[in-house]
Amino acid sequence: RGYDSDHERVLGDVGKAGVAIDSIEDMKILFDKIPLDQMSVSMTMNGAVLPIMAFYIAAAIEQGVSMEQLSGTIQNDILKEFMVRNTYIYPPTPSMRIIADIFEFTSRKMPKFNCISISGYHMHEAGATAAIELAYTLADGLEYIRAGLEAGLKIDEFAPRLSFFWGIGMNHKLEIAKLRAGRLLWAKLVKKFEPKNEKSLALRAHCQTSGWSLTEQDPYNNIIRTTVEAMAAVFGGTQSLHTNSFDEALALPSDKAARLALRTQQVIANETDITKVVDPFAGSYVVENLTADLVKEIEALIEKIEKMGGAVAAIETGFQKREIENSAYIISQEIDNEERIIVGVNDFVTQNDLAPNLHKLDPEVGNEQRKRLAEHRANRKNDEFLNSLAEITRVASGSENVMPALKSAINAGATVGEICDALRKVWGVYRSSEAF
Repeated sequence: RGYDSDHERVLGDVGKAGVAIDSIEDMKILFDKIPLDQMSVSMTMNGAVLPIMAFYIAAAIEQGVSMEQLSGTIQNDILKEFMVRNTYIYPPTPSMRIIADIFEFTSRKMPKFNCISISGYHMHEAGATAAIELAYTLADGLEYIRAGLEAGLKIDEFAPRLSFFWGIGMNHKLEIAKLRAGRLLWAKLVKKFEPKNEKSLALRAHCQTSGWSLTEQDPYNNIIRTTVEAMAAVFGGTQSLHTNSFDEALALPSDKAARLALRTQQVIANETDITKVVDPFAGSYVVENLTADLVKEIEALIEKIEKMGGAVAAIETGFQKREIENSAYIISQEIDNEERIIVGVNDFVTQNDLAPNLHKLDPEVGNEQRKRLAEHRANRKNDEFLNSLAEITRVASGSENVMPALKSAINAGATVGEICDALRKVWGVYRSSEAF
């Protein structure tokens, strides 16, 4: 969200909502003894993507690793933030400029790095149907392609480095069909831009089992849910997978729960033959029909968004947000009316005497982070750092790529919050009420 750890709006989140990164010094600590020329890194960062990306690059250079050697993925998908997740900072137009700048920078300087992970997961978790999740995410993908082309890139310079992120729920066969339909549709959509490289047509997906499906009641049932969802992702052909811990409906994962989530993947990968066959449900009457039905429904939804002027124009009317909220309301009604059974919640309810040992966060974590931040600010040269922030504001006011301007600010000790404030001066802050 572009705030430092001592900002009044985030005091209670430090140490809970991911790793607290305020300055380059924090990023160095994070990657200490992790060889960035050997390890790919995935970062879920969107609104404050510019300083975090720049810190990561600077930490690598400090290790003696060049930008060309870096591999991994930055989420960098701002459009879904306006629909469901809400950790946006700037309005849609400058936010799309950030996307284009990162596309350009990574395509020129970081050929192994995935410049975006276009995310349907958060729509899924907010209550979207499979068709809505795919349609709105692929429509976002089209918008990002257009942003890259408008920045002067050729389709084959950045399309092979786009990736996607799907949520996987409990409708086993539908989730398998969803991954199959997504690959088919993305190839059809990208073909319109006449790529020469076949890799531009590939939809490479990361999947995560649902957090929404996890229940506080009878939490050990969540182990079963995660396993069923993980298998659907693998059957559907995901390239990578995140399995949630069974206690995440109650707290941050404990070490024991996180290890069990990892073991779930390892058992599927090493003790079954599930991973040894490509598209094992090909030819299944049920899955093939579900795939075909999804394709038709998704194409109609994408066409509707395109007629509105594309994903950004639709977001500015609140269209996607309303449709996802309507879908979530229907699901909520089905659970309340017991038309949708959630074991241990609205049926098969038992007295829960299996409360797990939950992870508890030491409040000193936040205090130590704020102390380190204060020391960092006290040890820098104010003139250098203020001049570097002014340069960021100048570049943001024009049309130059913003990424190179961050280098001097980072070297001068600027923090995430200060860099984002320099950009806020030019681009402003987005308020969701403006869309309605």
